[in-house]
Amino acid sequence: MPGQDLDLHDPLDVFIVGGGINGCGIARDLAGRGYSVMLAERDDLAEHTSSASTKLIHGGLRYLEYYEFSLVRKALQERERLLRSAPHLMGPLRFVMPHDPATGRPAWMIRMGLFLYDHLAKREWLPGSGGVQLAGTELGAPLRDNFQRGFVYSDGWVDDARLVVANAQDARAHGAQVLTRTAVTQARREPSGWAITLQDGRVVRARVLVNAAGPWAERFLRDIAGEPPERQLRLVKGSHIVVPMRFTHDHAYLFQNEDGRIIFAIPYQRDFTLIGTTDVELPHQSPAPDKAAISAEEIAYLCAQASRYFREPVTANDVLWSYAGVRPLLDEAGGGSAAAATRDYALEAHPGGAPLLTVWGGKITTFRKLAEDAAERVGEMLGEKRPAWTAEALLPGADLRAWIGAPQRPDHDFENFVAALVRRYAAWPEPLLRRLAHAYGERITLVLMEPGAEIAPGLREGELRYLIEHEWARSAEDVLWRRSKLGLRFTAEQRAAVERWFAQAKAVPPGPEPGPAPASASQPLEG
Repeated sequence: MPGQDLDLHDPLDVFIVGGGINGCGIARDLAGRGYSVMLAERDDLAEHTSSASTKLIHGGLRYLEYYEFSLVRKALQERERLLRSAPHLMGPLRFVMPHDPATGRPAWMIRMGLFLYDHLAKREWLPGSGGVQLAGTELGAPLRDNFQRGFVYSDGWVDDARLVVANAQDARAHGAQVLTRTAVTQARREPSGWAITLQDGRVVRARVLVNAAGPWAERFLRDIAGEPPERQLRLVKGSHIVVPMRFTHDHAYLFQNEDGRIIFAIPYQRDFTLIGTTDVELPHQSPAPDKAAISAEEIAYLCAQASRYFREPVTANDVLWSYAGVRPLLDEAGGGSAAAATRDYALEAHPGGAPLLTVWGGKITTFRKLAEDAAERVGEMLGEKRPAWTAEALLPGADLRAWIGAPQRPDHDFENFVAALVRRYAAWPEPLLRRLAHAYGERITLVLMEPGAEIAPGLREGELRYLIEHEWARSAEDVLWRRSKLGLRFTAEQRAAVERWFAQAKAVPPGPEPGPAPASASQPLEG
């Protein structure tokens, strides 16, 4: 593993297994508290569940039907906090819910749910909910004529895979070691802690082990750590489809299905519509959660449900891309529908010898709070609790003050940032600058410092080098489908050109996280 330095002499404070949103969030929090931390991920960061979400920061309106008031309140408390922490990776999104009496939810019930949604947690700047006329309006134009009225409410969107990478970057900036494509083959308790064996045979010692393996958490306990699991996960596959843009306005839709479920239709990557999700229960011992793929039945389901609402039907032939992920849900109720299974999390400390903490469940919106709670538990295990710090902290790329002055409202701040970029880099196309601004925030200057040759439309060698050196990218797939969604736009030949570049270029291992950038890199430059 060239370039991935291991401190094998002194025991680390904490070793974390799992490079999804929870593992990276915990690594960031602990490293920021001054603990020595190492994280190992078997594959790429966010390669599985954490890049297969519906790309939303949301309280979970539908969870109110299952009386999950505590979960919804916790998520709503995090919503604006997260949007402020990375205005380039997340933003506000208004949702339209057409009213369909056939679903069995009367208008008064929806109004009551939206009232709770508005008031379960404090809102500072996201607008509240209300009724809306659809007939004859821009919001109603894409819908069938029978949807005359509906409701609107606020939540947010997120670039899920890049959020994971940003947490890993911040963890590394605070001293954590982040190892990708590094499986843990054994974890053994010793008198002073844990001996963790990596796939190449090297052994790392740590005082505390954190199991944040997501869908593999139960299996990791049993097969790697030798700890009989006391909880059981429900593995639920969620699939999504991406189709050509079905509407031109900036709102998303929440569609209520006659089977009691819901799906979202979300404006995506400027030219597309993202539709999802499904809830398909997998066998308890599913052999390969990492091989999850959408089925023909799921595609048919999503198309049929979207076509109940959209004036222009959605068909399987419209699907440009699909993805699926396995959600590790807590099986607290012991049965019931997958849609009704809780999306909350639990942290379990395992007794008996060296400290071990397992993360069960969770959702992207509550990752920061989960990480904070996990760091508190780890502090208790180590007998040296240290203060929390992430509640008001910015993620890498989010400090836009050099470009816009004092921050105000996150979505306005980002637009002011893009406007400043357009002024300074006048020779660059605005859509390209906007894409790079969303991806890298104020770190865009590091990407544009030496842009290099264009490998595919809008993708230059400088960006690829940056992704290798600073974001653990190792393949065309890492870049095209996780750190960007350029794979949606590129032709097969253009995607092949990126693959050839990776095959031919000498891989540059990730170096140390950059410190304060020099003036030539941190200040706005002329294009």
